Amino acid sequence: MQVSTFIIIGLLVLIGGYGVTLYNNLVALKHRVAQAWANIDVLLKQRHDELPKLVETCKQYMGYEQETLEKVISARNNVSAAAQSQDIEGLGIAETVLRGTLGKLFALAEDYPDLKANESFQHLQARISELENGIADRRELYNDSVNQNNIRIEQFPDVLIANFFKFGAHDLLEFSEEEKADVDIKGLFNS
Repeated sequence: MQVSTFIIIGLLVLIGGYGVTLYNNLVALKHRVAQAWANIDVLLKQRHDELPKLVETCKQYMGYEQETLEKVISARNNVSAAAQSQDIEGLGIAETVLRGTLGKLFALAEDYPDLKANESFQHLQARISELENGIADRRELYNDSVNQNNIRIEQFPDVLIANFFKFGAHDLLEFSEEEKADVDIKGLFNS
């Protein structure tokens, strides 16, 4: 064999190895996005389980606030449906509504001193706040993973591998502008 044949074979092996490395990196990114989503889903399910307990505790004290309690449960169900179908845009909208109704519920609780003093309510309020913080942290990680994935599948030469193997872009989990705005505490108390 001639030297040029060895060079060509060597180049083909290098190009093939580079292609395999690119493919493996794209697979890793795809799985990081899936893992980040699964981490959010765990917290959403935990919060989903806690909200009925909170509503039941509040019902004992807040007989006149039935509409607010029903809105919390309705918003909870919308979040669950969006999460199960992995509708990222719908989840962002449903989360915004749920957070708003929870804010209103906690603000209304201020009018019920017995409820505020209830140990179960205090525990559930703290637990839900803890879960909300966890969801926010995990949302940041998810969006970072999605961003890395989306950048890589558009960069050259990764785009060639991504298109050939049909690696797709993912949507960011975003909340509405209302969610990002400062909370009007005075307005919540006057509602």
